Amino acid sequence: MNKKIFLLLIAVLMAGIFSAFANDADTTAYLGDKKPKKEKPKKDKSGVRTGWTFGILPSIAYDADKGFQYGLLSNVYYFGDGSTYPEYLHSLYFEAAYTTKRSGLFRFSYDSKHLLPGHRVKLDVSYLPDALCDFYGYNGYQTVYNHGWANKKSEDYISRAFYKSQRDLLRIAGDINGSIGEDWYWNAGLGLLWYNIAPVNIDMINKGKKPENMLPDVDGMYDKYVKWGIISPAEANGGWHPYLRGGISYDNRDRLQNTNKGMNADFFLTYYAGFGEDKYANSLIFNASFRHFVPVYKDWIIFAYRLAAQLNVAGDAPFYINNYYNNLFIQRVLYEGLGGGNTNRGILRNRITAKSYAFANIEFRFNLCKFDIGKEHFAIGLNPFLDMGLILQPYRLDEKIITNNILQNDPDFDLDDLSDYIVFDESKNIYRPHLSAGIGLKLMMNDNFVLSVDWAAPFDKRDNGSLANIYVKMGYMF
Repeated sequence: MNKKIFLLLIAVLMAGIFSAFANDADTTAYLGDKKPKKEKPKKDKSGVRTGWTFGILPSIAYDADKGFQYGLLSNVYYFGDGSTYPEYLHSLYFEAAYTTKRSGLFRFSYDSKHLLPGHRVKLDVSYLPDALCDFYGYNGYQTVYNHGWANKKSEDYISRAFYKSQRDLLRIAGDINGSIGEDWYWNAGLGLLWYNIAPVNIDMINKGKKPENMLPDVDGMYDKYVKWGIISPAEANGGWHPYLRGGISYDNRDRLQNTNKGMNADFFLTYYAGFGEDKYANSLIFNASFRHFVPVYKDWIIFAYRLAAQLNVAGDAPFYINNYYNNLFIQRVLYEGLGGGNTNRGILRNRITAKSYAFANIEFRFNLCKFDIGKEHFAIGLNPFLDMGLILQPYRLDEKIITNNILQNDPDFDLDDLSDYIVFDESKNIYRPHLSAGIGLKLMMNDNFVLSVDWAAPFDKRDNGSLANIYVKMGYMF
């Protein structure tokens, strides 16, 4: 780990600790019926909160794929008369942030179990611009990944934007659930995704840079996939996609954050449609996930694992929809599969693009020590983990069709070099598991706030040519 990354981690850890104290501090205001009042929210002797509480905190994180994130966030809670504390009546969340690798985050979400009694309601509106979104082609190992092409220190260097594209995403989502009985729930959702997909805007990236730091204006992997007809014209530039979702879930976990025991399973279908000049999508996608938390020794050692799959059961979804990992009740900003900090740590983000896939996360969660600072309860944890991704339904890459498209649309390309991009005669490699392993450090406060620092490395260099795969986020990955 170089000096810059070490200093960055220290800064993020300090910001996280500051955020934890700020989030629990009495720097909040109570809003009366008519106008704001200056007094703080009321508390009884047991520390129960009433009324409104809020705080403005730094939005700081680090992701090996997205870079260092900086911005602001605010969480507003309403506890009413305090009778449901620590459960809130309403939660409003605001965040605006940007990363050093030109990925943006502008988000509002609302969460409540009391807007409709007996039901949980969640709304999410997010705009996520990404000037350098990862694109490595289709079918995992069937697409060749050449680390040197994007590494400026390599003799094979082409451009650090070679495996990138521009992707802007607007998401409007609403979800609701209700109890069926015992620990079973029904779920329903309605939403809209708008994607703007394009080649990297080289002029924008180069603006204000010194000549030696400017990116060359060359075709990247995304440009070649469009020219070669692998990405169809109907999906090449994105589109509008309303969706409808429904399913069931089982949940008997002892708590949602820093879970010690219990199981959670989700089974649901999502129907995507497309409209606009190029109607494309009309697909039905099935998702299943199972999370299990087993206490090995009280709450000091927990064995945790997640098994998940996303299957395209009907229709034909565009590649960017297949890269969007569906979730009930959106918690993280964006779930992408496969590869990256939300599915397969240590493997490049979107490295494994396919129509259907499965993945697993297995880890031990050790509590190394527990201590108090004032009235706050802290713990430091360590968790070694193993991640795996697997393609279930690949894209069909026909060598003859691709060759004909190259001759028509990319005549300057040397067909002898096609094997540097796609390995047609090793289709069995498509189904080979993508494995990675690593270790995480956790700082926990009051059993709900978790500051997480994970490091991971792939088993195969074809999944990532770098070992600087660090992810600094809030909460456990699952």
